[in-house]
Amino acid sequence: MASFHLSKPEIHRILVVKPRAIGDVLLSTPVLPNLREEFPDARIDFLVEKFAAGVLTGNPYVDETISYDTKTQTSLSIIRRVRKNSYDLIIDLFANPRTAIITLLSGAKYKVGFPFKWRRFAYNILVSPRSGVVHNVEFNLDALRRLELQVKSTNPLFYLDNDSRHFAAEFASRNSLKANEFITMNIGGGWQTKRWSAKNFGALSKMISSRLGIPVVVLYGPSEAKEAEFIANTTGTTLAPPTSLHEMGAIMRSSLLLVTNDSGPMHIAAALGVPTLALFGPTSPHLQGPYGNISVVVRNEALDCLECNLTNCPIGKLCMTELLPETVFESLLILIAKIQNVSQPVKDKVNEKARKIQ
Repeated sequence: MASFHLSKPEIHRILVVKPRAIGDVLLSTPVLPNLREEFPDARIDFLVEKFAAGVLTGNPYVDETISYDTKTQTSLSIIRRVRKNSYDLIIDLFANPRTAIITLLSGAKYKVGFPFKWRRFAYNILVSPRSGVVHNVEFNLDALRRLELQVKSTNPLFYLDNDSRHFAAEFASRNSLKANEFITMNIGGGWQTKRWSAKNFGALSKMISSRLGIPVVVLYGPSEAKEAEFIANTTGTTLAPPTSLHEMGAIMRSSLLLVTNDSGPMHIAAALGVPTLALFGPTSPHLQGPYGNISVVVRNEALDCLECNLTNCPIGKLCMTELLPETVFESLLILIAKIQNVSQPVKDKVNEKARKIQ
């Protein structure tokens, strides 16, 4: 990569670009406190698609979240808004055709991005991509390293507001759930190939209830509502109400642990310090797994096609359909054993039962 000199006194306005998805935006948030550390007086904005903007709500390192809707807004309108803000430094952590053009035409003196195909010509500071080598968090932080900036913070950031905490507390009270004495399950996932079936989640819920005596709460997005209702109706699992990202996060935060597909909520739970049992198949836990918290990953290790990164599987996504509830339950016991600072009597009871089952 060509050498360059970044003149810090020239940097007054910074734009970070990461439009989607929810998990990807969250994994880019470690960039923000490091930028604030290096540029304490600069304005730091974040460009993101509207559906993922909630990830940044309450983030103290962002001066303005600039959200847009690809269905109603043209690239030209976004470019106009970006140019109007007169940024000195733009860091494009996505580098797809749209964000590359926005960065190229931004008017910024320093334009940072990755040399993917023709997009390399949109930037004057190129970052060597390590997307297949390091976790996505480190991939994002490499942009700062390329700028010869210090990286002191690496944890993804997600902030819960008082309204979300109150929502979770009221939900728990209505359903006689005590903090850290129930398990949450997230059945959603961005790709169809990453999703474990509702039938399997239901079977796992029955095992948890009958063998461990712990209540289970099923969480879901709008597109999984019917599957969540099926699980609740057939297993006695508690059905969460429709939630925002922050309300879902607050419910997860009050639970003992989360069982989840590889998804945005998985990364939210990890950022909130919720112990996480993550089900993986077509994606890599080394590159996209829960970051920086107590977690266990479970996969169908009998297959040699794991980490294929296919959104459509030609063989019926065997990595997920042949991942048995009993296998996941055994991994759940491992996660319970890893949870530290256990003081509540119910956790002691869970660990005792887990040892007997093993």
